[in-house]
Amino acid sequence: LGHKACRDGRSVSYQRVPRLFEAMALARGDGRHARMLKSLARVELLILDDWGISVLTQSQRIDLLEMLEDRNGRASTIVTSQVPVDQWHEVIGDDPTLADAILDRLVHNAHRINMTGESLRKIAGKQALDAD
Repeated sequence: LGHKACRDGRSVSYQRVPRLFEAMALARGDGRHARMLKSLARVELLILDDWGISVLTQSQRIDLLEMLEDRNGRASTIVTSQVPVDQWHEVIGDDPTLADAILDRLVHNAHRINMTGESLRKIAGKQALDAD
């Protein structure tokens, strides 16, 4: 979907969630935080990959809510995760009010695509082994 959006001339940003939150923490420390949030809000398609690898901290929850609120109704966001949606509340963490607000923005007007089958990385690994 991201490649198609690029081919159609749309602005796209692909972000692995763990690295995005690391970058946001650094940006908060050196004064770039607001600029980074503004940049993420402007992109037409934001892809958040590897969602749910670890439970979010309080600052990560706030950053995510700000990010989603800035984009809500204005731009598209894709979230990829191996964690089932019914477990996302736990991934967001200890603040039920923030978790509800974040999930409301994530799942409201969402189109869910459940993928099945083998991992593409696993298939590619098998093909590489077979080629040797």
